[in-house]
Amino acid sequence: MGLRRPRELLAALLCVLVLTVLIFTACTTSAPPPEPPPPAMTGPAAVAPNRGAKGGTADLVPGILGTDRPRQSGGVVAAGGPRAPYNYGPTLLQENGRVRMWWCSQLIGAGPPGDDIVHGDAATPAGPFQAVGAVFSGSGGGFDAMHTCDPSVIKVSGTYYLYYTGAPSDHTHDNSIGVAASDDGVRWRRLAGGGPIVRASGEVRRANTYGVGQPAVFHLDGWFHLMFTDTTAAGAGPNGAGQFVLRAKDPLFAEQVQALTRDGFVPVGSTQATRTRSIVDAFSADWMWVPALNAVAIAHETAEGTTLTFWDRAFARHPYRPVHVPGPWQEGPGLVRTAEGHAMISAEDPCGRASFDVVRATREPRAPTDLQHFGMDVRGFDGCADTTRARKVLEGFALPAPDRTIDVVIGGNRVRVERKSVAERLAVRLLPTSVPALLRLPVLARLRPGAPAIRAPGRPFAFLLDDGRLWRVGSESAAIANESPIVDVPVARWDSYRAGSTLGG
Repeated sequence: MGLRRPRELLAALLCVLVLTVLIFTACTTSAPPPEPPPPAMTGPAAVAPNRGAKGGTADLVPGILGTDRPRQSGGVVAAGGPRAPYNYGPTLLQENGRVRMWWCSQLIGAGPPGDDIVHGDAATPAGPFQAVGAVFSGSGGGFDAMHTCDPSVIKVSGTYYLYYTGAPSDHTHDNSIGVAASDDGVRWRRLAGGGPIVRASGEVRRANTYGVGQPAVFHLDGWFHLMFTDTTAAGAGPNGAGQFVLRAKDPLFAEQVQALTRDGFVPVGSTQATRTRSIVDAFSADWMWVPALNAVAIAHETAEGTTLTFWDRAFARHPYRPVHVPGPWQEGPGLVRTAEGHAMISAEDPCGRASFDVVRATREPRAPTDLQHFGMDVRGFDGCADTTRARKVLEGFALPAPDRTIDVVIGGNRVRVERKSVAERLAVRLLPTSVPALLRLPVLARLRPGAPAIRAPGRPFAFLLDDGRLWRVGSESAAIANESPIVDVPVARWDSYRAGSTLGG
């Protein structure tokens, strides 16, 4: 038998209770049959608005978000292989115009006979995802000897990090969380000496003996934020449901670790420190930072479908009421996110629209499978109401400036471009109107018509702006539109200039 999911453990316990009370009644909620082994996932739970958090924000009424543009794939978007008994627990990144997905399956001949992590990519979340096979499997020894599952992948400073649930054998009740790294998202190397980075706290002995697992990670302000299940935590529900949070500047969570408590984030000496505060009553869940909403969105399954619960940056209050992505489901969702685990910025309306797309298992004949895509947009908010938020939401966009020029937002500041045709080549999109909050930002440099474009062997193409710095640009088309002379210089000369940021294009 494979790794049991928290929901399956509860089902098995209910069977025992029913058989005890009704001797002649057969239990129909037992775990899957011995072959193939069942995966290590979870099931539904209701929203817990603020279990264990301090009060003081009850007078702040959450905002109401509108929803539109519901969408759903026409069928299954990915499968591990023709004989894979299950496919579930996806994590997705939008990268270089493609959507990459890693999920839990079991492939014949891929490492020990247990859960494997499979990878594929597609043009959109609606697939089809072309699986390249298992990219991460049991190690054959240690905490993840047989099973590796529940992947959560992010990319920080050019390195991919995979957080996963590991188990040494079938029927284990000692699941732990491990981490691996990769340069390409396919070839992984185990970190932390191949050992777990988070173990069960062991605070409370419950009937649900799953332990700790089902990690979800995003990176924000230099912190790796890790959310996970721990059925042994003091703050978990009676059935073991609950999501707990650690953060650290270190991707291995070995140094500068903080735990989310009733008093906010506090330093702890160990990742096994007391866990008293759950931020949502759920088992398997995913999350991401949403810049336009200035909030964290947690995706978890309820009777309404995938429910999105929102927290502010400090996890002190709910800035918005939950919204729901309807449709069938069997196991937890994976959100489509950027490399660092953030929401994609809407090119159409960056200040007033946000998209939420999820992939989730929708069928369970013996184990969860049939990954399908669902999604919707939310609206009814002002994501550029203040300068702090606007400079992040509008990164890479161009907007009209007061003197009939165009401002491109680069690195949270403005670069003034005198020609519209040039700005259009450098920006994600030229918005039709200015945003008042951005007028408080300084203009760092100005790109005037005819400004020289500098080129050197093995170095990026760059504009020499009026601040004396070289600002990198992706192609020569902007230089042509700007009527800029292209100047070839030696590498040493190119390197001697002060460096600006990347303009785009």
